[in-house]
Formats: sequence, structure tokens, C-alpha cells
Amino acid sequence: MRTFNELFEIAAARKGGTVALNALLPKPLPAAELAAIPEDRWLATMTKCIFQAGFNWKVIEHKWDGFEKAFSGFDVNRCAFLNDEEFDALLSNKDVVRNGMKLRTVIDNAIFIQELRAQGGVAQVLGNWPSTDYIGLLDLLKKQGARLGGSTASYAMRFIGRDSWILSPDVTARLIAEGIIDKPATSKTALKSVQTAFNTWMDQSDRSLTEISRVLAMSV
Repeated sequence: MRTFNELFEIAAARKGGTVALNALLPKPLPAAELAAIPEDRWLATMTKCIFQAGFNWKVIEHKWDGFEKAFSGFDVNRCAFLNDEEFDALLSNKDVVRNGMKLRTVIDNAIFIQELRAQGGVAQVLGNWPSTDYIGLLDLLKKQGARLGGSTASYAMRFIGRDSWILSPDVTARLIAEGIIDKPATSKTALKSVQTAFNTWMDQSDRSLTEISRVLAMSV
């Protein structure tokens, strides 16, 4: 596989040079800023990404104020204890997308966030998880969260500001071109290979998963 510098040069040539490419590379939030994000924003971000999956993002954005109101600003304790009557009311609330299975995830993920309090809280656990074991974080979200598998978890982590990769079609194409995987990474073995490659590029460049992921995407 190519070094990070070689991939950076490919992406820079496509995007108008080094300065132009660097301007396009978002950086994750520092640990202190992640730690200051309240529980309700973690739950809100997870929920938005769950509803955006397989749906028109503009529709979700347009309705988002309705979601915030319907779920009391995503207050974690309030959402975790929604009763049957309140949930049934959501199913007829035109201010939200009335997908029962996805609406139910708000309750389940609120409970998940409550459970993380015993380990220091959601910001501590998810925010401080080592980037060198990002696949471990994705596994945690998939197993203990609700509908946080696939790319949904990575989008949620990216949007909250946590260091992350997103295995988009372009990133996947570059990983295949570099011989790291031979098809989209869904198996544990393939994800381990992706993690190893990203760890190597982090060592070579002193850049984050977020930056490296964007460089890979723009190199195609």
C-alpha cells in the first residue's frame, strides 16, 4: 500500500494543491471539547443519523425542530422512560418521521447512554476511546446501541466531532486500490485490516482518522 504522503499528493493534485487540500480537511474536536458535550446532544446526534440512514437527509433536517420538541430536547432520562401512551402519540405526530422502529431507538439509546454513566459517561467512553481501536468503538455501538451498526455509527461520531473514519464508496475504492481489502469492509477480518492501515497512516502523518479518511476519499 502507498504511504500517506503518496496518497496526500494524489489527493492534492486532484484538489488544487496542498494548501487547498488542507483547507478541506476537518479535524476532530479536542478531548476537552468532546467531554463538554452534554448527554442530550449525543442522543440527538445518534437519532438524527439513524433517521438519515436510507432516507432523504433534507427531509430529516427540515423536521428536526419537530424531533427536538417531541423528545423534550432529547433529555436522556425523559426519553429513557417514555411510556406507551407517549410513544403511541409519537406515531401520530406529523412533526417527526413516523417510523416506529426508528422512533423506538430513542428510548433504547437513551438507556444505553444511562448505562455508560457507570463508566464515566457517554462523552468519556465514546470521546476518549482510542482511535487506534476505532473498530472496537464501532463494535460497542453496534452491540450495545440500537441501530448503530454499519456506517450510521461512523456518521454519528463524525457529526458529534469525534475522531472517525467513514467507509464511503470513495474511501472503500481507495482501500481496495491499495490492496487492503477486496470488497466493502463488513467482516471483522476486513475491519481489522482497515484499522491496521489507518494506524500505519496515523503513525506516518501524525494526522487523525478524520483527516486520513477525507484524504482517501479525495484521492479517488
